[in-house]
Amino acid sequence: MPRPQSSLAHSIFSRLLHFFFHHFYHGLAWTYDTIAVTVSLGRWYDWTDTVLPFVRGPRVLELGYGTGHLLLALSETEGIQAIGLDESVQMAILARRRTMTSGQGLFGLTRGKAPRLPFCTACFDSVVSTFPTEFIFGRDTLADIHRVLKPGGCLVVLPVAWIVGKKHLERAAAWLFAITRQVPPKPEQMIATRLGWPLQEAGFQVELRRIEAHASVALVVAATK
Repeated sequence: MPRPQSSLAHSIFSRLLHFFFHHFYHGLAWTYDTIAVTVSLGRWYDWTDTVLPFVRGPRVLELGYGTGHLLLALSETEGIQAIGLDESVQMAILARRRTMTSGQGLFGLTRGKAPRLPFCTACFDSVVSTFPTEFIFGRDTLADIHRVLKPGGCLVVLPVAWIVGKKHLERAAAWLFAITRQVPPKPEQMIATRLGWPLQEAGFQVELRRIEAHASVALVVAATK
């Protein structure tokens, strides 16, 4: 029985998005910051920085550090030793360049991917990830994050943020986030179902925080081991 037109169109669109975001994070990584800041109307770094108050030191692991903005912010925070893990060679080059330009020098940039975290058991006080891909929802990933955290350690995730302003540009940006499925129809319900409950099953105490600022909303998940 042939699939309905709407289902076929959704499948094709999903594959195109997957193709685009894969190359956006790899071969087109040099465009990442510009596009992220543009489509978010300059809010992108404000969103990623919302996780900072939830991060506990001294040893912090960032999963998927991208171009290194948050990793640099963490490394500049007194009392924090930041280490980053990312699978993209292109992002590693950009992040290393950012840290060198800032005068911070070289620090822990590691290549790898979840769920096989190449770190010893109970060696981090916090694990943080902003706008992660599907890997963060994997139960194997959550179990391995639980393994590398110290007792009382915290996983901090910024899975989604969106614009709620009423200006023309804000409405256009909100539409773009919706059409590219960067924001699900019911984000808080989706995050509670796909991340909150699996985290509890993995042995975490979970808190979902809604942070509103600059005509936008960011959802932060703070999960304590």
